[in-house]
Amino acid sequence: MAGFKRPADFGGVKTTMFSHIMIGTNDLEKARTFYDALLGTLDVPPGRVDRHRIFWRTKTGTFSVTRPINGEPACHANGGTIGFSAASKEQADAFHAAGLAHGGKTCEDPPGIREGSGVKLYIAYLRDPDGNKICALHRVA
Repeated sequence: MAGFKRPADFGGVKTTMFSHIMIGTNDLEKARTFYDALLGTLDVPPGRVDRHRIFWRTKTGTFSVTRPINGEPACHANGGTIGFSAASKEQADAFHAAGLAHGGKTCEDPPGIREGSGVKLYIAYLRDPDGNKICALHRVA
């Protein structure tokens, strides 16, 4: 693809595939109890609640559950996002453009900066041809 650099071209910087994994739930407290116990066996600290979501964070990634923000019941990919790590906002934009060019559909706001809880992120959301919500995420310094 013209203009897109493969990870090997990013100056030897180690790349990772995922920034986070988020799935939907209809019962936040039940999910918290289940995943605190399950992930605790892997030495993952207990989840932290952020309004309608819970996050389990490690140095290598984040897993989370959420009540869908659209008010509908959680189901296959409703409230779920698969987040792929991007090395730059340009890479996130290329991810988004390639997705649209190959049958994806844009969703949420256009690619751009999202800020919250002291974190600044550049995120490009879309849905794949099957309707799964995915994004490229670049952590802005």
